[in-house]
Amino acid sequence: MLSGDRVVSPGSVVRHRFSGLCVLVPAAVAASSLSACATYRKCGLSGCEGDARITASVEARLRENRAIEEWGIRVQTLDRVVYLYGLVDTTLERSIIEATVLEVPGVARVVDSIAIRGNTW
Repeated sequence: MLSGDRVVSPGSVVRHRFSGLCVLVPAAVAASSLSACATYRKCGLSGCEGDARITASVEARLRENRAIEEWGIRVQTLDRVVYLYGLVDTTLERSIIEATVLEVPGVARVVDSIAIRGNTW
């Protein structure tokens, strides 16, 4: 018997043709996953270096836009993702805020948790 062979029933030998493949496929998947880690990493609990700057820029943009009641919106940035909290009167205001935030340099994504006043669920 050769290495990689196994006994199925007495007197018969079946070769494992895919035994090497079973090792190579998981290794290839792991290698491709690790390469993705090298291109993007999360910044951790303290956030990314530019998160405070992004938050300040978003807040300034919201103050500049007279169509937005900026004082009702809280802004938080973590790993270049901007989180919005607060209340607005209409869905149009909410859409304007989200579009305004997406224009700020450095913003990767917006998570909009803004509620509409008067909506009851």
